Parts: sequence; C-alpha cells; structure tokens
Amino acid sequence: MDLQPIKTEHAPIPRGPYNQAIRVGDTIYLARQMPIDPITNLIVEGDAAVQARRVFENIAAILAAAGTTMDRVVKTTIFLTDVNDFAAVNAVYAEFFTSSPARSTVQVAALPGGGAKLQVDAIAVA
Repeated sequence: MDLQPIKTEHAPIPRGPYNQAIRVGDTIYLARQMPIDPITNLIVEGDAAVQARRVFENIAAILAAAGTTMDRVVKTTIFLTDVNDFAAVNAVYAEFFTSSPARSTVQVAALPGGGAKLQVDAIAVA
C-alpha cells in the first residue's frame, strides 16, 4: 500500500505528528481541520459561520494540493462544541459542498486549541 502525504502551505500546519491528508490510491483522507488561519496559525475569531468558512477553505486548499476539489468529497464528519450552531454551520457547508456528501454531525464537550467552535474531517476521491 502506497501512502502519499498531502501538504500545503495554504492550510494550517499540523500541530502534532500527523499529515494534513494522506492519499491511498484514489482515496484522500483529510485530518480534522479547525478554524485556523494558515498565515497567523491562530483560530479565527467570530461566530460559528465565520469559523466554518475558514475550516472549509482549509479543506479546499488541502484538496487542491491533492489535485481534487470539494465536489469529490464523499464523507464528512462535523464536530460542534454547541449543537445550536448547526444551522449556521450547515448554511456555510451548503456553499462549499454542492455534491451533498454523506455526513455525520456530533456535539463534543471541547476541542483542542481553545476557542474553536467546530472541526471537520473528510474523505474524498481523486
């Protein structure tokens, strides 16, 4: 099995021993993305919609580095610190994912880094 790490400066650098994404054949597994600005390396301030936009921009950048697009995402998992933010996040999600991939959404007690309202991971095909 050939594992190809995917890396881009247009998305946050991982804060631990993992890659932004790994490609195995035609499948791309993205690590969780948080609302971190890749230039400042800080969580963006703002409501859930503002943070969701940053998360999806990060995902799009990683997919571009892998040679694919948001339309090729087949599965996402959204982790929210407050399920009441679901509608706001869902509205931004619909702007980025016109292909309507399969999705799971869960509420979590907290996320690493402090101040993040969500994180999202994804699986895409090339």
